[in-house]
Amino acid sequence: MQIRKDPERNEINALLEFARDLTGKRVLEIGAGYGRLTWRYAAEAGEVVGIDPNPEKIARAQKEMPKALPGRVAMLATTLEEYRRAGQVRQFDVALLSWVL
Repeated sequence: MQIRKDPERNEINALLEFARDLTGKRVLEIGAGYGRLTWRYAAEAGEVVGIDPNPEKIARAQKEMPKALPGRVAMLATTLEEYRRAGQVRQFDVALLSWVL
């Protein structure tokens, strides 16, 4: 039997209800992991920066990124603290922390 993750789209619908309209917005996703949620909303956003401290997850995300998203989505192996210290934090319209806390 094939495992189906969120076939009713409850998870992504709840995220989008919370975040509202992401059209053209700059999104910072903290704890992006391997992009499981990122790929489900990124086509709407103007730009997405996904960060996660696990380099293996980010490597998988970079490898599995949908073909339409490179250039609009950056997946970085870093923590929020390291990202901030490196001076890379810019202004974002939305910050997402799904399944992180």
